[in-house]
Amino acid sequence: MTDFVQFAEHLRQLLGEGEVVTDHERLRTFECDGLAHFRVCPAIVVLPQSGDEVKAVVGACVAQGVPYVARGSGTGLSGGALPRADGVLIVTTKMRSVVEVDVTNQRATVEPGAVNLDITRAVAPFGFYYAPDPSSQLVCSIGGNVAENSGGAHCLKYGFTTHHVTGLEVVTPDGEVVDLGAAKRLTPLATTFSALSSAPKAPSASRRK
Repeated sequence: MTDFVQFAEHLRQLLGEGEVVTDHERLRTFECDGLAHFRVCPAIVVLPQSGDEVKAVVGACVAQGVPYVARGSGTGLSGGALPRADGVLIVTTKMRSVVEVDVTNQRATVEPGAVNLDITRAVAPFGFYYAPDPSSQLVCSIGGNVAENSGGAHCLKYGFTTHHVTGLEVVTPDGEVVDLGAAKRLTPLATTFSALSSAPKAPSASRRK
């Protein structure tokens, strides 16, 4: 059985004091996503600020046999970010950068915590927008969109998230880093979990009229 007090201290050594949450009241903030009917308070929440830190947390969990779940902004309605009471919740909201905008090729490279609407804001000066909108684009994150293949009313015309992702850098369940598709390695690790740094088409090949 895992000693979570000791394990939390180990995670603090990896990430820093401010990126590891163990206070029960603060943990309750993360006990559910948008599907509030199901609630589980995690044992530990971590808030990594880089891909290297994500990899370090996943590696530590794997080594100790501790289950973990990834979470973005927590707006999903499927329970996909429901934590484990005996596990770690890896929250990517501090990894919010739009790393690069390639207007010529209509691509943007982003971190998993980047807010959906921030991509549109980044490319709007060039006359573009990011088409997939799960109706929560003000707060939802791209990593979560990719993990859930999110979509809303715009997807009837432009397709779902999966149609706008050209590559990913992923931390696998055993803590390895792999490239999928045409992701650019602009940082040691730009994403986490099953999908989390992406190079989506900035405007879905559609200019604003």
